[in-house]
Parts: sequence; C-alpha cells; structure tokens
Amino acid sequence: MTATDLPTTQLGSSLDTDAAALTAQIGDCEATLAGLPPKRERSTAQQSLADGLHDTARRLRARFLATHAESVYRRLTGDLTERLRLRELVYAAATAFPGLVPTERQIADELRLRQDEKEGREIDQGVFFRAMLRDRIAGPHLLDTMLLPTARAQELLPEFAASGQVDLGPLRLERRSGAAYLTVCNTSALNAEDNELIDAMETAIDLALLDEQVRVGILRGGEMTHPRYAGRRVFSAGINLSKLHSGQISLVDFLLRRELGYIAKLVRGLLIDDHPGAWPRRYRDKPWIAAIDSFAIGGGAQLMLVFDHVIAAADSYFSLPAAQEGIVPGAGNFRLTRSGGPRLARQVILSGRKIWAHEPEARLLCDEVVDPRDMDAAVEAARELLDNSAVVANRRMLNLADESPDAFREYFAEFAAEQSLRLYGEDVLDKVRRSWAR
Repeated sequence: MTATDLPTTQLGSSLDTDAAALTAQIGDCEATLAGLPPKRERSTAQQSLADGLHDTARRLRARFLATHAESVYRRLTGDLTERLRLRELVYAAATAFPGLVPTERQIADELRLRQDEKEGREIDQGVFFRAMLRDRIAGPHLLDTMLLPTARAQELLPEFAASGQVDLGPLRLERRSGAAYLTVCNTSALNAEDNELIDAMETAIDLALLDEQVRVGILRGGEMTHPRYAGRRVFSAGINLSKLHSGQISLVDFLLRRELGYIAKLVRGLLIDDHPGAWPRRYRDKPWIAAIDSFAIGGGAQLMLVFDHVIAAADSYFSLPAAQEGIVPGAGNFRLTRSGGPRLARQVILSGRKIWAHEPEARLLCDEVVDPRDMDAAVEAARELLDNSAVVANRRMLNLADESPDAFREYFAEFAAEQSLRLYGEDVLDKVRRSWAR
C-alpha cells in the first residue's frame, strides 16, 4: 500500500460514524508503517512512504477535528464538567477516539529515541491541540483548566505555609518579608529549561499564588557551577538543547505546558473559582519581579516579557535565537512585537540580534539597569514598591488590555501546530545528527 492508495474520508455524519471511519483509515496507515523497519534503518524509498502515510493521516485528523472539535472535547470532559490538563486530555482522546492522536505508549516509545530517529508522532498532538484551542468552546475551557493549581503544589502547600521554604530540585522557593523568592538552581546547565524544571517552576508559582502570606513573587537565577560561570548568577540559558537533540524535550509536557501552565499563571494567575459568576473575581494573581544576571537567552528572554518589573545587571544581555535553533520562541513573537515593536522583534527573532542591557533598546524589555553589585538592593527596593494592593488591581487591568484571552488562544492554537512541525524540521534534525557525530 502507498499513501495515495488510502481513500479520503467523507465527513459530515455523526461524531461516532466519522470517528469510526477515521479509526479504520488511520489503522490502515499504521499497519503499513508497522511493516517498515525503524526509521534509522529505512531506505530513501521506505522513508518517503512513511512520510506520505503520516501526511495523509494528519490531513484526515485535521479534517475530522475541523468538523468535530467541540463534540470531541465535550465528550472527553463530560460536557465540560471535568477539567483535564493537556496530558490528561490528549491521552483520553487516544482512548476514546483510536487513531486520533498517539497513545501514551507510542509517545513513551518515541521519547526513548534521539530526535532524528522518531516518527514525529508529536506532530499528531499538534494537530489535535490546534483544533482544541481554535474552538471557541473547547479553547477557553482548556486554557482555564491549565490555570488550576497542580496536585503537587496542593500537596506541598501545608509544608510551605508552615516553614516558608521548599526544595523543588532545580528550584528553591523561600518566603521572606511577604515575598516568594524563586531561585533557579539548575547550576551545571546554566539554568537551561527541561521537563523537570518546567514542573518545578509551575509548582513554585502555584505555591506563591496560593500562600496567603505572599504578596509579591521574585524570580532570579542562582550561582553556577558551570566552569565558565562558576560562582556567578545566571538567569536562564533557555531550552536545554542537549536534551532537545536527545529527544527528551516533549511538545506536551514542555513546550505547551510551559506556555499554558506556569507562564500563563504569571500573567493571569490561578483559577480559584470555577463559576463564571464568581465574585469578586475568578483568578488570584500577584505582581512579579525578574532579576536578570549575566544573560536571559531564549526562554529566559521570553520570561522578561511577562514580568511586572524587570531589573537587569548592566553587564547582562538578552537574546531569542530560536530561528537559529530551528524552533519558535514560545510567545516571544506574540509579546515582543507588542513591547518592542515589529522591527525590533524581527531583528531579535529572525536575525538573532543580541541586546545588551546598556543599549537604549534594552529599556523596552527591562525597567532598571543597575551595577551588578547593586542587584540585591534593587530587588529589595522593587519588592517594596510592588507590595501594594493597588498594584495588583492595576497589573490585572494592564495585562487584560495588553493580551486579550482570545488573542492568546488564537496564537497558541497555531503555535501548537508550528512548533510540533519545527521539532521535526529537516534543519533541526540535521543539527541533531551533527551534534551526535561530534
């Protein structure tokens, strides 16, 4: 069988009828794929066949979801009565609608492989989440679900409330003077982000937002053990490229969870009352300060765009080299255009321009530039400035004016698809091969 041998699905019947037809045709694709050798052992002709099969299956899934996205979501969530996070939702869909998305086992098998050895099944998840987020019923419901406190944070809350500190592995959380100090300490990797750090970040932000004694949140990098920066504080080196190349950076648990989980909570806060008529408000948010030491690369620079007050050491710099890495820089394209203007955004994102804190353009990204020796004092002054209930109300309204929920949802619908495709772009895979060859 070749990819062009597959019949096209005629949609327009009931959800169950169309789902059965989709399952049958995807099953034909999978049966042919199962007869091929592993990707690394395929001939050019065999890989061409596999690519065609995947493309055909993705087009079928996209057409099915264009017709039935809301119905699929309602069934998975008990007609919107259940709250399923990204991971729970996509694997529930794999069970309820066989062939619509990869199973948990299929994704687990892929995660054991190098990025260039995978089938690229995360692209199928990108097809799914684009449709879910595009939908005007499913999308807002899913985004609100991602603003709920995580189970891990709820379990740790009594300990943090009592002691004022918790060790989350790559991140330490401490409460002092009404502020939550989040110190990233992924020291050997220059605070580069991976799945573990994403989980720790969301847990810490949940705890800071849940704890009634915390009024302000502060994020700063810890001192490094990396030989080049030993003893120096570093804010963030962005995504952990070595883990990306080795296949350990996932679309759902890293790239989507990061944006729709902890970063969205920095902007919008936690969903604390699920009723649409909640009074006085449905969300709990607090002001946030970022202290930038050494550099904020990639994901670190993206974070600068959501904080209420950003302090940068005079010898630090910021960059978003995602185009050089072959991926999309999260919401960097969405937010940098707004804060820095379209021309600066193109210079930074498309051309890889690095902005030093002492440059005039840096003031579009940070509020203060101080001598590195004065960072501690500047952080404390900012904490006192933002520890104000009127600040909370005004930052809430500023964020609403800057970033409407619909614009956010529409951006990330397309991001889900584009980022999944970029993970398996030939330029990205070529970097992986060259990295492993070295």
